[in-house]
Amino acid sequence: MKVNLTIKPGQSIRAFYLIFIIVGIQVGVGILGVPRYIFAVAHQDAWVSIIIAFAYMLIVTWAMFIILNKYENADIFGIQVDIFGRWIGKLLGTIYLLFFMVEFLSVLLNYIEIVQVFIFPTITTFIMGLLLLLLVIYSVQGGIRVVVGTVFIFSLLSPWIFLLLYDPISRMEVTHFFPMFDASFTELLKGARSTIYTFLGLEIIFVIYPFIDNKKDAKLPSYIGISISALLVLSTTIISLGYFSPNDFNLITWPVLSLFKSVSFSFMERFDYFIIAEWMMVTIPTMVLLMWMITHGAKRLYAIPENTTLYVVSILSLIVCTVLNRDFEIRKVSDIVNVMGFWIVFIYPLLLLPIVLFKKRRQKTKGSTK
Repeated sequence: MKVNLTIKPGQSIRAFYLIFIIVGIQVGVGILGVPRYIFAVAHQDAWVSIIIAFAYMLIVTWAMFIILNKYENADIFGIQVDIFGRWIGKLLGTIYLLFFMVEFLSVLLNYIEIVQVFIFPTITTFIMGLLLLLLVIYSVQGGIRVVVGTVFIFSLLSPWIFLLLYDPISRMEVTHFFPMFDASFTELLKGARSTIYTFLGLEIIFVIYPFIDNKKDAKLPSYIGISISALLVLSTTIISLGYFSPNDFNLITWPVLSLFKSVSFSFMERFDYFIIAEWMMVTIPTMVLLMWMITHGAKRLYAIPENTTLYVVSILSLIVCTVLNRDFEIRKVSDIVNVMGFWIVFIYPLLLLPIVLFKKRRQKTKGSTK
């Protein structure tokens, strides 16, 4: 396997699209329930935990770009083979691949559960999963440019949803935020860790970087995308804290989704139904990007054609989501993603950075002595 990729001109994208790619993969089903999990440990200071998580994401992203800039045009799969050798490198790459698959399955399961709970209790998981997977297959088949185009279009069609939170904002209680800074530093860190599932997606920088045409300009769009994601999570969490009482968080599974229940129009009695259907435009980009990383990773590691991986993973996902359709089973999958994501996305890049720097410096020293 080659360390550096050769990208055809028709397959490259501009760095500007990283804004939409990062927001598209991070803002999915996780944001709907994250205020509840942060509040459980940080209470009214949950917003501080999000700021801590945001600062840490910037550090991890900075480490990723340093690693990537040490290579001509490599992704994480090639870098690991270069650093650890063929067998260990492929093993680590396979772990990444399995993580992408579990993450994809988790997003699929969670959105299907939301639809079944709020709109169609009688619809089968098989039918709902099939409809979503057909959209994913159609997008991923077109290649990286179609994938990015799908994410870009859906990103433009969905932000207006958050403007509808004007009603819960007008009903917020300032007293819910007091006493401020009451949580301990340990509790704030635990709250920051509770955002892991929501903020997963940074790993796409490690995979999509070789496809970026103007790599020198890639950092700023990435930081902007992360900032937008963090701002959306921070805003919805602050609104949830002000709108719901502390006891409400123990009863509501998806606080952000419940905020839309207070929005009403004369022509639509249950506007939250429309929001759940519209949220598919937020969820599909996440699933499309994850599926693309799976197909690309399988091709890089094992030379498996992308379409073959696409169909096989889709069929397996459909089978698994049909079997794992209970709430506690879906929570278990999400917990697995949380644990894997913590180490793979938020810890591993910081551990990999000094190893890459040491090896590159050693190679440079050897080259200068010859």
